[in-house]
Parts: sequence; structure tokens; C-alpha cells
Amino acid sequence: MAKTGTTTQGLREAIERSGYYPALVAEAVESAVGGEPVSSYVVHQETTFDSNEVRRHVTVLVLTDTRFIVSHTDEQPADGTSPSPYATTSTESVKLERISSVVLSRVVANPESYTPGTLPREVVLTIGWGAVSRLDMEPANCGDPNCEADHGYTGSLTADDLSLRVSEAGDGPDTVRQALTFAQALSEATAATSGTR
Repeated sequence: MAKTGTTTQGLREAIERSGYYPALVAEAVESAVGGEPVSSYVVHQETTFDSNEVRRHVTVLVLTDTRFIVSHTDEQPADGTSPSPYATTSTESVKLERISSVVLSRVVANPESYTPGTLPREVVLTIGWGAVSRLDMEPANCGDPNCEADHGYTGSLTADDLSLRVSEAGDGPDTVRQALTFAQALSEATAATSGTR
């Protein structure tokens, strides 16, 4: 379930509505936001099935005038380090000028009859700021099918710090709209800061 809005109070309400350890998640997010006003946010809860266990995870994305904040909270079963189940919460605060890419992938049904404003059935928001990159390598070639020379390797480096996937089927149409709204707000904010570098 994802929610988006423009106020700190709305952010807290969205966290509470997610029902996923709201006191823990809200405290972590509010501590990271500090006194800054919230421009936009998304709260996305995801449930996964791991063998015989059901695990929940919540991601909170917050945009302020100067920062992008991402918070993840995961629940863990009892293990060798803890006799009882526990949750792990982490937050990262990134200055807007550090964001190098905002990629929004849209999946639409029946593209031949697409009309502007039609809601995609799925959205993937990928945000890069240089903390994590993915390198895809493959052998290089010269194009000659008979050539046996070693031409080294070629590859591509992709910023891949965060990917958030929401779908109409799994999360509902409001969630897809909200992810689109947040992506637009983040894109506009990073475009505005790129002119001041």
C-alpha cells in the first residue's frame, strides 16, 4: 500500500495506515526529516513469502526542499542473534544535488490504443545517487564472425541505488498514481538543483 501527500501530518497518517510497526517507522522517518517541511512522500508496504514464512517490508520515500530520504524497515524471524522476532530500520538522507538519475518505467496494456492520461498497470521508479552501481560486462567483438582475436570486454555501468515497483493489480490504482506523482516531484526537484551546481 503506498500513499503520497505534501504534509508532515499526512506522512505520519500514511505510515499509520500502512499498519506496519507505525511507531517504529514514523520515529525513524521523522528523525531523518528533522524540522524540514515535507514536499512529497510515498509509503509502500510489500509482503513477501519466503519458504514457510511471510515477511513484510515497508519503504518510505520523502522529498524535502533539500533532500531525498529513503527509509526501509524489514521484519526478521527469531534467529541465532535474537531469541524473538525483530525489525531492522534504516534511513538514508541524500542531498538533492547528489541524485544523478530518476528513471520511471511504465508498463501499459494495449499500447496501440493508449491515450494520454491512461494509468499504467505498473510503474518502476529507479533512483540513483552513486551509492550502488551495477556493472554488466560481456566479451567485446569486432563484428567479424571468423575473428578469433581477444577484443577485451565491454560493459555498461548503471546507477541502481533504489528501485520501487508498484502495480495496479498488487497495490491498486491509487498507489500507481501516487508513485507517478512522487516521481514527477522528485524529477522536478532534481532538475531545479542541477541548475544551481
